[in-house]
Amino acid sequence: MPGRPRKSKLYTGTGDRGDTALFGGRRVPKDHPRVEAYGTIDELNAALGVAATAIRQRKLVVEIQAIQNELFNIGAELASDPTGRGRKKKDAGVRLDPAKALWLESLIDKYDARVPTLRTFILPAGSTAAAALHLARTVCRRAERTVVTLARDEPVSPAIVVYLNRLCDLLFVLARYLNKIDRRRELPWRKDV
Repeated sequence: MPGRPRKSKLYTGTGDRGDTALFGGRRVPKDHPRVEAYGTIDELNAALGVAATAIRQRKLVVEIQAIQNELFNIGAELASDPTGRGRKKKDAGVRLDPAKALWLESLIDKYDARVPTLRTFILPAGSTAAAALHLARTVCRRAERTVVTLARDEPVSPAIVVYLNRLCDLLFVLARYLNKIDRRRELPWRKDV
């Protein structure tokens, strides 16, 4: 049909030998720390998508979707060749605005004010939505570790590490908040069971 865009294939075969291309064209092994970092960000994004399906508060879902969009930006930044090779001069790529962490801090403060003071460690449990956020939090911590590892050898914006650190805290608070509004008791950690 004339005028109808042609659908591209999902597979290219270019990575069949265990390498992949960064934005900019440089090829790296699929287990390169940069690929591990943006792959774990992608996993975190998917975990948040699962959590959002169990959350009934529309405003909170919208906030999580805003975070998911930001995670796509972070993934794009991490997937870019830091040398800039293959990039047009006018294309600076996606860069995380350091102020995005301040927005996360405002959300942490807002939701933390709605839950009781925590006096002990708690088990990652509760409602389906809360448990899904606890799981997303652990993926976020792993994503943070992969980015820190990458930053030892290659340029990475420090704003990404700060953002992921704040996001972990937010996901913890949100899990507690959802357990509270779902009237689910938090389970304290007990050293001797």
